[in-house]
Amino acid sequence: MTNEPPRGQRRGAESDPTEWHGHRIVTEQDLGTVFDEDGAEAAAFHARRKRRFHNIVLGSVAGLLLLVTVVAQGISAGWISLPQPEARPAVETGCPAGPFLNQPPETVTVNVYNTTATPGLAGKVAEALKTRGFSIGVVGNSTVNREGMTAIILSGPSGESGAFTMQQQIPDTQYIQDDRDDASVDVVIGSGYSDLVPLEQAQAAAPGPISCPWKSSEPTENAEAG
Repeated sequence: MTNEPPRGQRRGAESDPTEWHGHRIVTEQDLGTVFDEDGAEAAAFHARRKRRFHNIVLGSVAGLLLLVTVVAQGISAGWISLPQPEARPAVETGCPAGPFLNQPPETVTVNVYNTTATPGLAGKVAEALKTRGFSIGVVGNSTVNREGMTAIILSGPSGESGAFTMQQQIPDTQYIQDDRDDASVDVVIGSGYSDLVPLEQAQAAAPGPISCPWKSSEPTENAEAG
C-alpha cells in the first residue's frame, strides 16, 4: 500500500472537499448565489418596466385631460363648433301662396342659426332683428350643405305669416315648412348673407306669397291669411 496522495493533490496538503481530481465541484451554496443574483436582476428589470408603464399611463391620462380642457374652453369661447343635425326637415310638396301680411315684429319669435365659418354671425343677425322689435329665441350654430345660400326660413303651418314677415327682412331666402306645432320661425344664415333689408323697405312690403325658389311646384291654395 502506498501513501501517495491522489493525483492532483499535493502531499501534506489538506484535501479540499470542493475539488475532485483538480476540478471544481459546484456546491449548493454556489447555485444559491447564482440564482439569487439572477432573481435580483429579474426583479429590478420588472420594477423598471412597471415604472415605465406607470409613467406612460400617467402621461396619457394627463394628455387626455388637457385635450378635454382645451376642447371645453373652445366650445365655451365659440371657436370650436360641434356638428349639429341637418337643419332641413321633411319638405312639404307645395309653397304657401297666401297672400300673407307683415306681422308686428314683437309677435314673431325667431331662432337664429349660423352655418358659415364666420364666428358670431348668428348673434349679430339676432341682435339686428331684436333692434327691429323681433323676439329672439335660440341663437346657435347649425349645418346645411347649400353653397352660397343667403338664408333658409323654417316654420310650421301656424308660423307661415311669421315666416313671410321674416322673408321681408332678409333678401333671397328659401322657405321650408316642418311639422312644429308652435308659430316660431327659424332663420338659418348661409354664406351668401350680407345684411338685412333696409327697415323702411321691409315695413313697406305688400301682402304676398311666401318665396320658395328651390321648389319646382306651384304655390298651394290652402295657405292662411295673416
